[in-house]
Amino acid sequence: MVHRNLTHVFLVLRIGLHVLFIALLALVVARLLLVDTEYVWLGLTLSLLLGLVYAAGVWVIHVPVPHRRLASALWLSVLSLIWIGLLVLVPEAAYLVFPLFFLYLHLLTGVAGPATVLAATAVSIVALGLHSGFTVGGIVGPLLGAGVALLIGLGYQELARDAAEREALLSELLATRDLLAASEREQGMLAERARLAREIHDTVAQSLSSIQMLMHAAERADPERPGAEHLRLAREAAAASLADTRRFIRELSPPALDEGLRGALLRLAEREWTAEGLRVVVDVPQALDLPMHVQTALLRITQSTVANVVKHAHATQATIRVETIGVETVDVEPTADRVRLEVTDDGIGFEPDGLAAQAAGSDSFGLRAIAERVHQLGGDLQVISAPGRGTSIVVEMKGN
Repeated sequence: MVHRNLTHVFLVLRIGLHVLFIALLALVVARLLLVDTEYVWLGLTLSLLLGLVYAAGVWVIHVPVPHRRLASALWLSVLSLIWIGLLVLVPEAAYLVFPLFFLYLHLLTGVAGPATVLAATAVSIVALGLHSGFTVGGIVGPLLGAGVALLIGLGYQELARDAAEREALLSELLATRDLLAASEREQGMLAERARLAREIHDTVAQSLSSIQMLMHAAERADPERPGAEHLRLAREAAAASLADTRRFIRELSPPALDEGLRGALLRLAEREWTAEGLRVVVDVPQALDLPMHVQTALLRITQSTVANVVKHAHATQATIRVETIGVETVDVEPTADRVRLEVTDDGIGFEPDGLAAQAAGSDSFGLRAIAERVHQLGGDLQVISAPGRGTSIVVEMKGN
């Protein structure tokens, strides 16, 4: 509401300035028509030219920003020269200096505006003195008008500065609101994933575990009975399904990020991935300033990638590296415009194109699921691999 009110004030001031200029120019034209002088046609021509040049100022604001200052200075110069020529013929043209004051203050930056106002005031005083003799009114009038114009011009500039600050604050508030909304959505997604993890753990995982134990008991009760081989195969299938289900639960419920992304990855490397027979090296900066939703996304992508390494790569070692791109240092903690995640293993490798074609026609997620997650976050995924040369998964995404 305040910004709208200030915009309305600026509009009224501009309209008032145009009306004042037109009224004073009409006064000059009337003076030329009512007083029979030998320069009447020259005066009317200069008045018409002054009005046309003033109207041409509308196009000055459309000049590209790098050249707008030069265009404004040229326009004011032409306008002032025509005004001075008209002032030589008609003393009433001195009144036109008042709207010119505001143009000088608005379009000329720094001390150039006030200096030009003082110069125009001096020209008006001299012109009035030459036409009618130097009087107290002829000197005090232009000086008083210049003082009022300077005060109003300073107030206008202060209002414009205040409006710009309010606009910047409003933009910042809107950006903060969007960030909070995204954070709330992310928190909602995390809560829903945690709920799903609990539900899967309490239902599917428990059922698979019970099925596995019952089949194992039946297998031990009579290992020579007909169909014992089928029981063994069913038990192994249930065990594999239970392992996959527990992996899904771990991915849905990542460890706490209270200590940051580096701490979460170190805990996973020490407690879970080592148990799978994989040595994981974590190369993540200690002071890494990333929003929580970015850290969570990187953690989930890393979990899925390492899970694929454990399941398919037959690797003995993997390296997780996180680095920031386009860093601006704030105190001692870096903040990133983009962040880069690289997971490298020494496994058997594969042909990326061939795997993509195979995954497209199967029910397996694997690399396709990772790619979908990365693209949903607006990031880029690169897969570097070859048979017998290991695999590198590189992800780049926004870091804010």
